[in-house]
Amino acid sequence: QVQLVEAGGGLVQAGGSLRLACAASGITFSMYTMGWFRQAPGKEREFVAAISGNGATIYYTDSVKGRFTISRANAKNTVYLQMNSLKPEDTAVYYCAADWRDAITFLSRSDAYTQDKYDYWGQGTQVTVTS
Repeated sequence: QVQLVEAGGGLVQAGGSLRLACAASGITFSMYTMGWFRQAPGKEREFVAAISGNGATIYYTDSVKGRFTISRANAKNTVYLQMNSLKPEDTAVYYCAADWRDAITFLSRSDAYTQDKYDYWGQGTQVTVTS
């Protein structure tokens, strides 16, 4: 049974930091691209960041570049999202997702952004940034 469990969300003031973690089980973690997405109230879920299975390829949406950092620890089956300089517009439920990809297939930006490419999703963790 595949599980993705997010943790680390919470309430923080603007300018603060949070570190999200997503622990995976039931999959060969290194074979999966891992993505973070978010959904704000009244809005569609959107791409935030993604990292390839070996960590060599990373993408961010423009609004978080320079503030957020995605990383992974394959030995721990965990992907992280370090979020610094948080803004009220970062308030959302944050989801991690896993996309199986063989070792030789390059992760394109298009694939990283496409939610339908992802096979498994977590339940989400709430991040609230106050002004």
